[in-house]
Amino acid sequence: MSDDGAHAISIIGFIGSVFSPWYHWSGRGDPANNCCLNVATYGPGGRFAMTDRGRDALRTTPTRLRIGPSEMHWTGSQLRIDVNEISSPPLVSRMRGRIVVTPEAVTDVELPLTDDGAHVWRPFAPVSRIRVDLDAPGWQFSGHGYFDANFGTRRLEDDFSYWTWGRFPTKAGAACFYDADRLDGTTLQAALAFDGQGRGRDVPAPPRTDFRRSNWLLRRETRADPGTTPKQVKAMLDAPFYNRAVVETVINGETVRGVHEALDLNRYANPLLKPMLAVRVPRRRSWPQA
Repeated sequence: MSDDGAHAISIIGFIGSVFSPWYHWSGRGDPANNCCLNVATYGPGGRFAMTDRGRDALRTTPTRLRIGPSEMHWTGSQLRIDVNEISSPPLVSRMRGRIVVTPEAVTDVELPLTDDGAHVWRPFAPVSRIRVDLDAPGWQFSGHGYFDANFGTRRLEDDFSYWTWGRFPTKAGAACFYDADRLDGTTLQAALAFDGQGRGRDVPAPPRTDFRRSNWLLRRETRADPGTTPKQVKAMLDAPFYNRAVVETVINGETVRGVHEALDLNRYANPLLKPMLAVRVPRRRSWPQA
């Protein structure tokens, strides 16, 4: 998020693109054959790119993830992301530039989302600075950033029906909330506070509180002090099964604004959604060998 709140960017590198219809239709047997760099910008002229690529486009080292023409590189102190993608309709155009994420510290926190560890969340740097320099007018800014990773060995819809996640910058660092309803009837309720030194600790969480549904009538909730109601202050990504937005809430008396997501896996499991997704997620099977 930019410091003035006017612009935001989200970048996700996928090996096994979990929301790709092509990966679903393939039977999910070869994650490397469905990789992508998803780039979404929010603000004036915001665009969305999510090209599903074959294994020829994937190159990895311990410090680099290269997918087609784009790359993530961990320098030891920064995550440098070089983007070179084509955005999806209706604004089809090239998205090119560099994003640099500088953590204040790297955490050692790793959270299994299921008891058997089939799904894991790794918040590398919940307190970071970000510098964005895209080849587009007005898309040069600095702000606060976030850097995490997820890992899984099963389909999300096989283990979860619904989840919400939120990361909220605070005066002391950042608060992260991860709440999930599992298909076996159990729930995940994780609340962590991070400081600028990368230390994370479990903290008591305010109640789960509903707020206004998305445009697709997706149920949304996050944590909020009793007597207060969260609210969306900036729309980001709105899909039938997924919503991302900047949300304002009150946590332990402090009014905070951060990125929030809600995911309905029962909706995502509906096969009728997959052809709709294919319009936004084109497939490029081959890539020139380097």
